[in-house]
Amino acid sequence: MPSPTPAVVRIAPSPTGDPHVGTAYMALFNWLEARATGGRFILRIEDTDRTRYDASSEQKIMETLAWLGLQWDEGPDKGGPGGPYRQSERTEHYRVHLEKLLTTGHAYPCFCTEARLEEMRAAQKARKAAPGYDGLCRGLLPEEIEARRAAKLPHVVRLKVPKDRTIVFEDELRGEVKIEGHTIDDQVLMKSDGFPTYHLANVVDDRLMGVTKVIRAEEWIVSTPKHMLLYEAFGWPAPSWRHMPLLRNADKSKISKRKNPTSLTWYQEQGYLPEALLNFLGLMGYSSKDGQEVFSLEQMLADYDAKRLSTSGPVFDLEKLGWLNGEHTRRLAPERLGARILEHLERRVARGLVVAGAPETDVLAWIEAHGGFAAPAVRERVLATVPLVQERMRTLMEYAGLTRCFFVDSVKGYAREDLIPKQGTLELAHRMLAAARDTLAPLAPWAPSSIEAALRSLADSQGWKVGEFLTPLRVAVTGAKVSPPLFETMHLLGRETTLLRLTP
Repeated sequence: MPSPTPAVVRIAPSPTGDPHVGTAYMALFNWLEARATGGRFILRIEDTDRTRYDASSEQKIMETLAWLGLQWDEGPDKGGPGGPYRQSERTEHYRVHLEKLLTTGHAYPCFCTEARLEEMRAAQKARKAAPGYDGLCRGLLPEEIEARRAAKLPHVVRLKVPKDRTIVFEDELRGEVKIEGHTIDDQVLMKSDGFPTYHLANVVDDRLMGVTKVIRAEEWIVSTPKHMLLYEAFGWPAPSWRHMPLLRNADKSKISKRKNPTSLTWYQEQGYLPEALLNFLGLMGYSSKDGQEVFSLEQMLADYDAKRLSTSGPVFDLEKLGWLNGEHTRRLAPERLGARILEHLERRVARGLVVAGAPETDVLAWIEAHGGFAAPAVRERVLATVPLVQERMRTLMEYAGLTRCFFVDSVKGYAREDLIPKQGTLELAHRMLAAARDTLAPLAPWAPSSIEAALRSLADSQGWKVGEFLTPLRVAVTGAKVSPPLFETMHLLGRETTLLRLTP
């Protein structure tokens, strides 16, 4: 079987806020294509929208993609033969190529004011006509254009779309796509501030950076004819096109922060594992050969076959992501999970995310009192508690709530009624606690198995059902009705703390 042609692909996020989960989705499938074919994966920052530009966003984009493990071969931080990789540093390229379009008649200057455009849109809306530029400046004579430029009238430059043509392109997932020219707007290519729009910069950069395959979301299908026209106007061969299905809410609408968290940093801060998030995003657009739902990035790459990509609209289901995250959490070695937990807590502290009164405040107070995140005693305590809660954790965020009892001096904040066993009384609960305390006080060795044997024997001797007997003990020792395994918890807390907590 012949080797695949190496694909040069890219993602080009805009630094206008928190990096979007859709960026990770597209980055994953571009990364897979590059790695599976032995090609190159480029990160380009499309920062020409200066009104929405966020100076911190670029760094967040790179940090979260690196957190996910989707390393790029060329980019703003690494350089490369196609650089620079920020569009704001490439404006001369766009001016040169725009001048070619003006000279050959494929573009034209438009001097319409914003007020005039607003009137045009209002009139179109009133008569229920399709929105779009009406072409007023399309037929300006050369001397009219020169006079307006000489008067320094602000203007944009638009693409002159041939309205009598059908633009055709082939999509790898959808086959032949046809769009009539009269339905395509004369797109602005250069704004009045001298910065290009997405369309011009996108095509020029893809060509100059050697991009051979454009993999992006299906919402860009309607823009592809404009890009095809630009490739044609420049006399360049177009790349191949692959438009991936959009991530969708349960109601099939495009994923939005009103219905689902869309910020990649939110998933990082809430304790989702990067391998679980990639697994989840992979399932959004791909089905493995053997039908497996839980897989690593390495396994997905080994299995990857572009023929198995899907065009159906995947539903972004947080419950499914939570389940996958739990599966990946359970697959980690306890030592690695402990390290992830400490990294997660340290990140939340650094970003000022800790909320007063949350369980993590108690854990963090204990960590600080015992030397900080790097202290051996802290690592030992976290590592000792991980096996007790690993099977029940779905996210790293849940660790503190499940293990709070190991990091506080007292758990007396529970309601006294919680001690009462089923069909029992508070007095019975106190008797059970006292009996357990007396039984455990001289116990040797202090080990989970001997603690369990002693307490079961006590319950039998008193005629108590074991489940009901352990209820007040669990609440008294851990402060909760649902807790890590009780006997292992008592062992880890130690005899002195256990006996103290068994005192009503």
